[in-house]
Amino acid sequence: MNWFVNTLGTSIGKKLMMAFTGLCFCGFLVVHLAGNLTLYGGKDFFNGYVAHLHSYGPLINVAELILLTLAIIHVLTGTFLFFGNLSARPKRYAVNKSAGGRTIGSATMPYTGFLMLIFIIFHLFNFHFADHATQTVFDIVSNAFAAGGYVTIYIISMVIVAIHVSHGFWSAFQTLGANHPKYMPLIQGLGTAFSLIVGIGFGFIPIYVFTA
Repeated sequence: MNWFVNTLGTSIGKKLMMAFTGLCFCGFLVVHLAGNLTLYGGKDFFNGYVAHLHSYGPLINVAELILLTLAIIHVLTGTFLFFGNLSARPKRYAVNKSAGGRTIGSATMPYTGFLMLIFIIFHLFNFHFADHATQTVFDIVSNAFAAGGYVTIYIISMVIVAIHVSHGFWSAFQTLGANHPKYMPLIQGLGTAFSLIVGIGFGFIPIYVFTA
């Protein structure tokens, strides 16, 4: 057991935790997007989906607890790695080159992650912790996306999510040992495709609701 704890305390261990929790959130994004797409089916269809989801009762609470735990691990581990890298290299290199596959996603990972955390808290207060006693979830979504300012914030946030995921997806597989010249280009391509699906899929929902 000590070897496991000691491993997690190392830089490699932290990166493994980041990779595992990151891929878990990629899976959550797929499920969450699939559920959100039921909005296109109209009020009754979407509310029916929400009611079916809530019918699982305690299982939903367990899933939320797991997601919260994964989020805490991901955020804290990412923070430790970020400041650890800063302390190891307090000064920037004199020449900032983009060689070695450096992309906007890899260069901005800590910052897009921080912005995503702010958005998630904002999102939870507007939807998850909203008043569900006097209005349906569809009404909550419709009222939120009736405001152009919120639609703008949401779309910008989805762009940030897409940028973060574009690097995080393939980087997680690389950390877990899938760094092979034969497969890595495919994984990178899948990461780009996945980030576009997430960004466009979530990003068009507020536009649809706003213009409906």
